[in-house]
Amino acid sequence: MSLSAAEWEALALSLRVSGVATALAFAPALVLAWWLERGGGALRQVVNGVAHLPLVLPPVVVGFALLHLFGGVSWLAWRWSGAALAAALMGFPLLLRSLRLGFAALDRRALEVAELRGDTPFELFTGVTLPLMSGSIFAGLLLCFARALGEFGATITFVGNLPGETRTLPLAIYQAVQTPAGDGVAWRLCLLSVGIGAAALFIGEWLARRSVPR
Repeated sequence: MSLSAAEWEALALSLRVSGVATALAFAPALVLAWWLERGGGALRQVVNGVAHLPLVLPPVVVGFALLHLFGGVSWLAWRWSGAALAAALMGFPLLLRSLRLGFAALDRRALEVAELRGDTPFELFTGVTLPLMSGSIFAGLLLCFARALGEFGATITFVGNLPGETRTLPLAIYQAVQTPAGDGVAWRLCLLSVGIGAAALFIGEWLARRSVPR
């Protein structure tokens, strides 16, 4: 399958945006998941509901909100960095959910043993907690990356469809469909998207299996 320069450009931009989006979402999702799993209460329920809103809202609503919040920020508006922000918000709930499941499934006996041997809270978190939930971390990162890779509505609403700047694979497919005789381009990009998604699933599953604590 031979890709044109514009198609390679869309592919590279998609991988860049998805990678940055996943990196942006990880730390906030990890902290929020840890906090949410430490107890109940009305505040936690409200925060959890707000964090999951992108799952149930039309993506264009998220894009519209971003446009009004950050439309005047030059390094975000109509830039690839804005596309990464939109993709991070859309993938955030999936990552958060996976991390919460990881915290909930922790082996409490291992944590108790680490506490008895005198581990500091930082050592306990980085040396015991994170390795024990590494499978959930990999799964969450994979889901966030895949969601970012397929993001369309929030991106086109917030940063538009600019070639070389914000035209990721989904937007390039949309552009091809709107172009006379663009079916060939659309099919190539669709097959490419399927291939990347399948590869991401395979790699994520492989990493998750290797990360199971022994």
